[in-house]
Amino acid sequence: MKLKLLSFILLLTIASTFAQQFQLSDNAKISVITIGPGESLNDAFGHNAFRIKDQNRGIDVVYGYGEYDFGAPNFYLKFAQGKLNYLISRHNFSSFYYAYTNANRTIEEQVLNLSTEEKQNLFNFLENNYKPENRRYLYDFFYDNCATRIRDVAQTTTNGNLKFITPEYLEPKTFRELIHEQVGLNTWGSFGIDIALGSVIDRQAEAEEFMFLPKYIHAFFETAETSSSEPLIKNATVLYQKQGTNTSNILFSPLVVIGLVAILVLFITYKDYKSKARSKWLDFLLFSVTGIIGVLILFLWFATDHSATAQNYNVLWAFPLNIFVIAQLLKPEVKTWFKKYLKFLIIMLCLLTSHWIIGVQVFAIGLIPLLIALLVRYIYLVKLFNQN
Repeated sequence: MKLKLLSFILLLTIASTFAQQFQLSDNAKISVITIGPGESLNDAFGHNAFRIKDQNRGIDVVYGYGEYDFGAPNFYLKFAQGKLNYLISRHNFSSFYYAYTNANRTIEEQVLNLSTEEKQNLFNFLENNYKPENRRYLYDFFYDNCATRIRDVAQTTTNGNLKFITPEYLEPKTFRELIHEQVGLNTWGSFGIDIALGSVIDRQAEAEEFMFLPKYIHAFFETAETSSSEPLIKNATVLYQKQGTNTSNILFSPLVVIGLVAILVLFITYKDYKSKARSKWLDFLLFSVTGIIGVLILFLWFATDHSATAQNYNVLWAFPLNIFVIAQLLKPEVKTWFKKYLKFLIIMLCLLTSHWIIGVQVFAIGLIPLLIALLVRYIYLVKLFNQN
């Protein structure tokens, strides 16, 4: 009987200690951390996290959404298909700070003006989210990422009492324009994004949809108000300022590199025109590359759960069927249907141009020289085959 009583007292003591350990004191501070862009494409958009600091309880941790689970089965396939679960992370602030200062990325902190109850609700929510059975969530770059989760968790744990006010300097922009803010227009990052993502991101974003980017979480939280019309942010601090600036080498930009490739294609086409010949290897290469890219675009469009890869009219130049008609290019004489097919490709390039002009979809500016070269090459092939 005494043993059972002692065991019960011990369990009660442990439970009481555990409850006290996770009960924040009145002096606890909760803030939103905004990390500036890094060097790689993966880091170009920045990052957001919650910081919970309670000196009375010896707590100073950071919770962030968007961590990869490299140990997940079929990681790369799931990533490509948009079926990969991401994780909430929890790190000691000292380790978090060291990692981002070592990477030379700006760190900004905004302390939230929350009641004691709201702080506890937010902390409890994050701790519950961090449990192994709750850590995973299906990531979406535009609608459910490391930034939008900060907004949504803050709203949820304050019972939706936060009022986000659009900053005065905010100008209407499409999702693609917002991406270009972070990666530039003439970079390999924007080039790949503009080819992979479809016309669905060329619609104008609603004001609160800007918050898929971490810097706009910072901007909207700065102007937000609580239910009592008080500023949501008590104070804001730059904990670390990035040193130096990035310099990009324009000589290796998509416009220059692809421009040189296009010049080469035009030069060979001119030589073929003068000699009334055809460089079969060039046509084989052009049709192979455009066909493979087209197949990948269709895969992203129809075979994945990525919401941003739908309705991608890059298939108008990277036509998937190109890869299946290559055999015709290796023959001394092509079939009549192939001549019509070439005319069809020319029409597709014209259609792409109209899509670009009227704003259905914005394409990578690095493609301009290639599109011109493809058009000239197709026209030459039509004329050459019609003479035979």
